[in-house]
Amino acid sequence: MEPRGYLAILLHGHLPFVRHPEHEEFFEEDWLFEAISECYLPLLSVLEGLLRDGIDFRLTLSLSPTLCAMLGDPLLQRRYTTHLERLLELACRESDRTLFSPLFHPLARFYRIQLEEAHEAYLDRYRADLLGAFRRIAQTGKLELISCGATHGYLPLLSETPEAVRAQVLIARDSHQALFGTGPKGFWLPECAYYPGVEDYLQEAEIRWFVVDSHGLLFADPRPQRGFFAPIYTPWGPAAFARDVDSSREVWSASEGYPGDFDYREFYRDIGFELDYDYLRPYILPTGERKFLGIKYYRITGPSPEKELYSPEAARAKAGLHAEDFLSKRQNQVASLRAQGFGLPPIVLAPYDAELFGHWWYEGPQFLDFLFRGMARDPLSLAPITPTEYLERHPTQQLALPAASSWGWRGHSEVWLDGENDWIYPHLHDGAHRLVAQAKRYASHRRPPQRLLRQAARELLLAQASDWAFLMKTGTAAAYARRRTETHLFRLNTLCSQLEDSSADFAFLDECERRDNLFPDLNWRYFA
Repeated sequence: MEPRGYLAILLHGHLPFVRHPEHEEFFEEDWLFEAISECYLPLLSVLEGLLRDGIDFRLTLSLSPTLCAMLGDPLLQRRYTTHLERLLELACRESDRTLFSPLFHPLARFYRIQLEEAHEAYLDRYRADLLGAFRRIAQTGKLELISCGATHGYLPLLSETPEAVRAQVLIARDSHQALFGTGPKGFWLPECAYYPGVEDYLQEAEIRWFVVDSHGLLFADPRPQRGFFAPIYTPWGPAAFARDVDSSREVWSASEGYPGDFDYREFYRDIGFELDYDYLRPYILPTGERKFLGIKYYRITGPSPEKELYSPEAARAKAGLHAEDFLSKRQNQVASLRAQGFGLPPIVLAPYDAELFGHWWYEGPQFLDFLFRGMARDPLSLAPITPTEYLERHPTQQLALPAASSWGWRGHSEVWLDGENDWIYPHLHDGAHRLVAQAKRYASHRRPPQRLLRQAARELLLAQASDWAFLMKTGTAAAYARRRTETHLFRLNTLCSQLEDSSADFAFLDECERRDNLFPDLNWRYFA
């Protein structure tokens, strides 16, 4: 018997490509290290626990090509190991320092155990190969891995050069296939940013479905009869699924979302900014600047700056209650739709940034664990599913054209096209035109300069990352984002000049390849 409705949880895993072999230690590489410790290792633990206990779950996970490149990079793997061992040393010191404090010692011991388990999992259980761990779980059929734009380029603002959009899609497809042995059936449009016509490239990549924000379907032409609780097929072929408004608000909302509950861990109260400077000196930045270290002793408590101590047990219990609440609301949601004569079982698509679960919302992985176990107890009222499975079970859907949209502020491109970042686009378009011209020029050559063309393509792709415009807009690491954009554009233009002159500065090329080494088998002909 088919359930009344389905819930599709989709986590979008992405980080910009940050790898600096020219430095012994680089602050922005911590973005990856924090994500591994607080998001990806806990997520793997939850999924393996569900498999061990025979829970019939389904999860869709988007792993961006840049994140995959970093997770699989030997240099970053070694640096993460060093990072983890340094934090474990600090946690042991904290356990000793708080030995005679009945309030703080249990928390210090809690963090020491967490880091010991992370160290054992990363080095012994997974042997630093997290991509392999995800691949093995995907082979059970309960986890679907999908891809994203090659470097998370904001596709609507790159569409002036169609070849650039095509390359973002096809290079991502190739990378996913090389890593996981099969092409992705689903595709996370970077920033959920859709414009009519992008499906042409998805179809070429044999993508079966993609995700838009709710208004992308609500304002589709013609208007979908089932709103955003069923996919539509686009004129080019791939299906579009839309984000559910309610399930997003309950998790994302700053005022109503679960992560803001007073029992959960307070992200911003970190010992890296609170304990004695000399005590922390070995663990902060080489420049002497303080940074987040991941050991946090306080809970959110309330709006006041005064915070109470964190209780992992109380927070875990609250995660269970919130999972029950979320599940009950989704069950009522689909029951109401069926009572209104919806017809086929509706699908509620709930996509989130993967790093919300564990990094920003420390208890997020526990919430997912409770949620999947709760669904398994009553699978007929609401069952987990992936979008691919839903299309296989219900292949007949309405034909419509989604509206241009994104999941950014106000639903369009405002975040990525603003007075703080709009200067980048003339340079991105000019660089793309130059590369396309050279790709077309050398496409028919018997011995094209492969290394130059590949590296020029890498530099363009890295300059196109939507992360840089986002960071400039928000003011978070804005100087670094600007420097990265300018650096990749400089390298791109230098390499294009060498291509145009039929010359090569191999010392410069060697250095570019050493620093930006992703996509080793990049097909530059996609730009032709």
